[in-house]
Amino acid sequence: MRRWGIVISLVYAVIAIAFLTPLAMWLAGSGDVRGAVTDTFAQWPYWLLVALLVGAEALLLFLPVDTTEKRLKPRGPLARSVFVASLLFLFMTVSVVGSIGVVIYSDKFFDKLPSHWWPLVSLAGIWAAWGVVFWLYLRGKTDLTTRVVNWLLRGSVLELLIAVPAHVWVRRRNDCSAPLATSFGIVTGIAVMLLSFGPSVLLLYKKRLESYRTAERAPAR
Repeated sequence: MRRWGIVISLVYAVIAIAFLTPLAMWLAGSGDVRGAVTDTFAQWPYWLLVALLVGAEALLLFLPVDTTEKRLKPRGPLARSVFVASLLFLFMTVSVVGSIGVVIYSDKFFDKLPSHWWPLVSLAGIWAAWGVVFWLYLRGKTDLTTRVVNWLLRGSVLELLIAVPAHVWVRRRNDCSAPLATSFGIVTGIAVMLLSFGPSVLLLYKKRLESYRTAERAPAR
């Protein structure tokens, strides 16, 4: 199963780079999608975002895989689950706030954003708040990955229900920069939704293997 975790992580990385990035440029209304993608590839924040998404996928995948092979201390899986869940919900929260903001303030929303070091403080505060929520929710639980995946699926659906109508609204209004925020929201929701499918598949595979082992150990009548 560890090998399948590596394969799924690599496939997810390819999807994020080769599919979701051009999709974001197209949704943002870029006339030259290829040129916009090339310019995006040249920016280090983009690769940081991809690394965080792929890293989150790997952590969720290897957590259930490792627990099938050895018994881990509860704090390790809990800390990793809280880290991944709070990080991804940070992305979705920023996407929701950005989508709602451009609907209300149009392109002027970007002028209302705080400057200097306040954005980092705000992001850290949101991340910490989600971390507390997930720590309180997940502590004492055994099926950590299943619970995190369920939260991520529900959160991504809710985020898309906000980002997609917001994108349609700002595009019909012919805003200039606003579609950048809503396209980021749509791609983020899709990315988190796709990210959740990998652990779901491995968990189902793990349950099926455990059912076979249980059947083999059952005494014949």
